[in-house]
Amino acid sequence: MTKYRRTSRTARVLLPGAAAVALLAGCALGSGGLASASGSTPPAGVSPTAGSSVTVTPAPATPTGKPAPGTLLVGDFGSDTVTFVDPARGATGSVKVGTAPYGLVVGADGRAWVATAEGVAVVDTATRQRLALVPYETDAGPVTTGEYRGGGMGIALAPDGRRVYVGVNVPGGNGTLEVIDTATLEVTDTVPVGRRPFDVDVSRDGAEVYATNHDSFDVTVVEAGTLEPRRVEVAPYGTEGGLGSWLKPHYAAVRPSDGKLLLPFEGERLAVVDPRTGRTTIEPMTANTHQHGATVTADGTLLTVGTGPIDPDVDRGPSLTVRTPGGTERVYPLEGPHESVAVSKDGETAYVTGGFTRSGYWDGLSIVDLDSGDTRRLAAGSRPLGIAVL
Repeated sequence: MTKYRRTSRTARVLLPGAAAVALLAGCALGSGGLASASGSTPPAGVSPTAGSSVTVTPAPATPTGKPAPGTLLVGDFGSDTVTFVDPARGATGSVKVGTAPYGLVVGADGRAWVATAEGVAVVDTATRQRLALVPYETDAGPVTTGEYRGGGMGIALAPDGRRVYVGVNVPGGNGTLEVIDTATLEVTDTVPVGRRPFDVDVSRDGAEVYATNHDSFDVTVVEAGTLEPRRVEVAPYGTEGGLGSWLKPHYAAVRPSDGKLLLPFEGERLAVVDPRTGRTTIEPMTANTHQHGATVTADGTLLTVGTGPIDPDVDRGPSLTVRTPGGTERVYPLEGPHESVAVSKDGETAYVTGGFTRSGYWDGLSIVDLDSGDTRRLAAGSRPLGIAVL
């Protein structure tokens, strides 16, 4: 029987006095008034343009032709760009997209959709041009930077490529899921979701959309046809501590075999959520580290990023966990915190971004050979967060 450290984890949900506020200001607190734990001070900003009009900007880079297979695209959370990365040589150019880009997704047509604080940027990855910036309908407050900034976070593309779904953070309150028509580049619908939608995923048939809401311990399941939302609580450690808890969901992955959602927690528990029934089962994990980014391959292999310990006395350091569909895990140690992960098309290499939403981030990627376990660091981008393989 797997022994869970329920007592020790629960004891670290809340800390007494002012020390608790300082230590939990990382990914725990959801107040939009807090500065980033990295020490970044949000600059004065300008409210995003209301409505669903499109801002078109000139090309900021010289067209280079179709990107080479295996080229990476990362969102520079510490800047206002996305950066193209050759895994062998490093950065090969950047395109200005908007303030503090978070998640990104690339369609079959080569267009990348990037969730920034200002709106969703549309980038032609072949010509390396920003084609448009689609502002949010949701009032997310002034445009700022840092961990708690308002604006787009998780983002996903419908399987047919006709709609983009972006989770919009509203500091201090519940967020929204905005739906963008990829042909007209307009926001067509807005759906209420939970607090700080870190991640957005779509079912393989496109029938459902899932917003993983960090600060409200839940996933909002949205029917794509009716846009009817339904809340599913995902709290394998309970909800004690509320906004002050570390033990909240961050990212999810849709399991190809049955459409269930996989949400890793603390390198100890994998929450397997059936979005249709709302039922959650728990499977043991082994990395024993605070976990953020997650992705799954076509054969059902789960990769998830361990950012480091909550309590250094009992937890392990940063790592990448690779979990087979049968539950066998291999844990690759990483140097320093990381945030998101993507996998090469052949499934042999993982690319882990060093951006991280809290302190300890760095400007580059860790590249992990999943066969040998060899890991190397590659400088690229500015606090790279979201990532896609072109």
